[in-house]
Amino acid sequence: MNRLDDLIALCRGHLVYIQTHNFPDPDAIASAYGLQKLLGLYGVESRLCYDGRIDKLSASKMLDAFQIQMLPYEQLLPHMSEADRIICVDSQKHSGNVTDFIGDEIACIDHHPTFVPIEYQYQDVRITGACATLIAEYFALSGSRPDSDTATALLYGLKMDTLQFTRGVTELDIRMFGFLFPLCDKEKLDDLERNNMEFADLKAYGAAIESIELYDKVGFSCIPFSCPDALIGILSDFILALIEVEVAVVFSFREDGIKLSVRSEDPDVHAGKLLHDALKDIGSGGGHASMGGGLIPADRLPELGNYPETYIKNLFLETMDMK
Repeated sequence: MNRLDDLIALCRGHLVYIQTHNFPDPDAIASAYGLQKLLGLYGVESRLCYDGRIDKLSASKMLDAFQIQMLPYEQLLPHMSEADRIICVDSQKHSGNVTDFIGDEIACIDHHPTFVPIEYQYQDVRITGACATLIAEYFALSGSRPDSDTATALLYGLKMDTLQFTRGVTELDIRMFGFLFPLCDKEKLDDLERNNMEFADLKAYGAAIESIELYDKVGFSCIPFSCPDALIGILSDFILALIEVEVAVVFSFREDGIKLSVRSEDPDVHAGKLLHDALKDIGSGGGHASMGGGLIPADRLPELGNYPETYIKNLFLETMDMK
């Protein structure tokens, strides 16, 4: 309880914002929502916020199912001040997918590796399959029982980020599944897990299949049109399912630049580090050993020359010392 007590003490008497990464997925939403509910039990009110877009059907369904209010930064900006307190959840400052909001980032609760160390007044960064696991543990250790919606949201986030317990699972993830499952709404959970693909997504699958190129164990796919973050990640999992592929790199050309997703089953290739190292001079990226994301901003695209797809492939192959 000491750690939770410390966080509550930092929040009391202040306007508190819980910020996720810029394109919140179910795990980010569940973690923020669960923390909001937990802080509320101790008299601390907070607002959920993000920058970017809610661009995945599963995330939109989740917001509707639990009536979660997440406010985009542009709506909050006129009202925020440097004295406001921010808790980064499922994200870390300077990680490449988090806007630096006005306010004081006093705390960070995240399950991703740290590539740019930042000092917070409160920090809980542990490698787990999902950030929702860490929030569930706060409930368990404090003796607080999450209500049905909170337990269901946390369990859904946990299942989604671990790809139904097939990716990056730790012992703590399993224990928190056992804690949450008896408390959740099974019917609502089943409904959330059904029909999470839209017809338009098939176009992206077709582009990924048509463009795939194999270099030894590495598979590259280019989506020549704008594709949501979450779908790019799903396509990376799709390419990784090929028996010939141990590392999948998928990238999409969008208005904000080139968005990339990497998946790795090779113990010698850390997906997050690969992205961080490959993009450090042209963009930003990071993530877990098995999965990560990155972005080459639109204003840096001229540096890629006339053949940006080839540039990106060479960049990753050189980083892996495969060229």
